Amino acid sequence: MRRAGGQGIGSAGTSGPDGTSGPGGTRGQSGRSTRRRPELPTITLPRVQIPSAITDTGARILDLTGERIKPLAERSEPVWRPVLRVLGWVSPLGWTVFVLGLVAWFLAARYEWTELAMVAVACLVLFLACVALAIGHAKVEIRTEVDPTRVTVGDTATGRIEVRNLSGRGMLPLLVELPVGRSAARFTLPSLGSGKSHEELFVVPTERRGVIQVGPATTVHGDPLGLVRRTMEWTEQTELFVHPETTSLEPLGAGLLRDLEGEVTPDLSMSDLAFHALREYQPGDDRRYIHWRSSAKHGRLLVRQFLDTRRSHLAVVVDTSPEVYTGEDAAVELAISCAASLAVRSIMDEQDTTVVVGSEQISRQTAPLTLDTFSRTEVQPVDVFAATGDAAALAPDASIAVLVTGPHRPFIQVQRALGQFEVEVIKVALVVDPDAQVGVRRGAGLTILTVRELADLRRVLFAGALV
Repeated sequence: MRRAGGQGIGSAGTSGPDGTSGPGGTRGQSGRSTRRRPELPTITLPRVQIPSAITDTGARILDLTGERIKPLAERSEPVWRPVLRVLGWVSPLGWTVFVLGLVAWFLAARYEWTELAMVAVACLVLFLACVALAIGHAKVEIRTEVDPTRVTVGDTATGRIEVRNLSGRGMLPLLVELPVGRSAARFTLPSLGSGKSHEELFVVPTERRGVIQVGPATTVHGDPLGLVRRTMEWTEQTELFVHPETTSLEPLGAGLLRDLEGEVTPDLSMSDLAFHALREYQPGDDRRYIHWRSSAKHGRLLVRQFLDTRRSHLAVVVDTSPEVYTGEDAAVELAISCAASLAVRSIMDEQDTTVVVGSEQISRQTAPLTLDTFSRTEVQPVDVFAATGDAAALAPDASIAVLVTGPHRPFIQVQRALGQFEVEVIKVALVVDPDAQVGVRRGAGLTILTVRELADLRRVLFAGALV
């Protein structure tokens, strides 16, 4: 069977009721040719352009108007600001009831409609009663506490809110709202006598790393129908830091030799700053370190022996771009946990530590403040070259530079990023890949560590990857 007119299967068409074929342009079984329908003409509308003189004039008018209105608005702010605040109490439902009452009042007065007059009175009286309920002022003292203010992912964090009645008379039940992260806890307080207090406890969810904003505590004054709602803030906002999960590591113990401000190590040396002991001269020893007075006293040559001093400064950069990881957000969280573990171990070893994670930076601070930085960072694309450059600027005396990234980051980009540190700096690329084999390899001046989970970090470091 041949194709009609050389077209594809999808354009051959089927026979119509008059025996003609479809749009393929072939003859049907009756032998009559198929007529093509005339195509509709295409009309192109000209593009309307507003003259630049009109747009420029309008822009100048807006500028002049704004310059004149702004000083007037600033001078009259004490007048209109409270008015706007009061108008903000009314909810959309409240405005609906108020407008309905006005419209019903107008129609009832115009057409002498008794039923509409009753509706108007009901709506307006209800609206005014709700406003009266919101005007009241509660004399209370509210205190909120979150303990502890720093937790690790998954740990329990509890909070407490206490409300005390400071007025000289009893207080009606009161609604208190306390924002906790993206949600809000609501507490309906019972009636309190003068000087009495009421306490409520709440639990803060800590399943994810981050900074949870708790507060401010607000009291809600208004009506049960929700027409008018007035809130008053009583406390400040408190931050709860949820730190990433970390693992314990062995001391890193790497650094640059013979530094005046370095830490003394147990490694013996023939030339350093920390004197250790005297020993007998051996062929090949530097004669400058012969202790002549002790040699004359003992009748044999004695030389000084020293202990190595090392200055260690760890610079950690975390690549928070989710597209370079396998598993995206979960893998980024694992990378942040690995970096946090390295930073905490370095600080415990009394080493200087610089961290650049996402858009956050911190250098030479305590472990809690450093972990706070990890909590503040967000999973988002980052320029790894610029981030590593910031770390090199913050830590020009770094001895170890670690870039934590994913398997989909090109090796040339990792090499160029770590190349911004000095030549004598130990450069390490820590690759988080749940599908790769755990191991250590070296090449192109870099030490490449591959981990699948947080527990693997201890294994690869135990193999002497940072030495």
